[in-house]
Amino acid sequence: MNTSTHHQGADAVPKKLRGMGAIVTGGSRGIGRSVVERLVADGARVAFSYLSGAEPAAELERTAAAGGGAAKGFRADLAEPDAVRGFLAAAREWLGGFDILVNNAGCVVPALLAETADEDFDRVMAVNATAVFLALREAARHMRDGGRIITVSTINTRLAVPGAAVYAGSKGAIEQFTAVAALELGSRGITANTVSPGFTDTDLLRSANSEETLRQAAALSPFGRLGEPSDIADVVAFLAGPDGRWVSGQNLCVDGAVNGLYR
Repeated sequence: MNTSTHHQGADAVPKKLRGMGAIVTGGSRGIGRSVVERLVADGARVAFSYLSGAEPAAELERTAAAGGGAAKGFRADLAEPDAVRGFLAAAREWLGGFDILVNNAGCVVPALLAETADEDFDRVMAVNATAVFLALREAARHMRDGGRIITVSTINTRLAVPGAAVYAGSKGAIEQFTAVAALELGSRGITANTVSPGFTDTDLLRSANSEETLRQAAALSPFGRLGEPSDIADVVAFLAGPDGRWVSGQNLCVDGAVNGLYR
């Protein structure tokens, strides 16, 4: 028996995204970090933005390089349209073109309607909606044919939560942006989908909720836990890869069945 190919190392396993370039917004922490790690593991070169996480971004670059991959962080305040445009241009130049766009960055300022400050409204809308529009426009103009667009939204667009009007409203906008992109770009073989996470254990979730609220959120799922960033990243990776070629214009709820409580 010839055993020369019987035992193959990880490097022998074909990587679905080898040779592809990916842009991920908000990639140094939380869901975005898991997405970057997964796309790199699948063979993509990944350019990602970050705001305040310089050391986590550098660590992510080192980890990718140590595993034979490539990831590059670019600092950008996505509340500033010029910074968004600058990041997208720098990312495209570093990659030499791109095939995958993951609109992940987001911010939330919990507040009741009567207590929402104008500047908080403006920032949430700028990061969560305007930056996504600018990235989608970049994809429409410059993404390679056959590309993949994945926008990260939230289950908060499916239910009304006091204090989350601005956040949910901004995410509702990008769901529509992405649905339209699926129709406008489909003739080029580009798919566009939204992934709507449920309660996922990230710094963003913890900054906006008490420990008791998080315990209650975990109890809503029949799995009895919060989602992990990797739970979301795995779905993003499927949509970004060749197996997701016939899925477009969809909004996939990734929440451990919590959405079933609100149907």
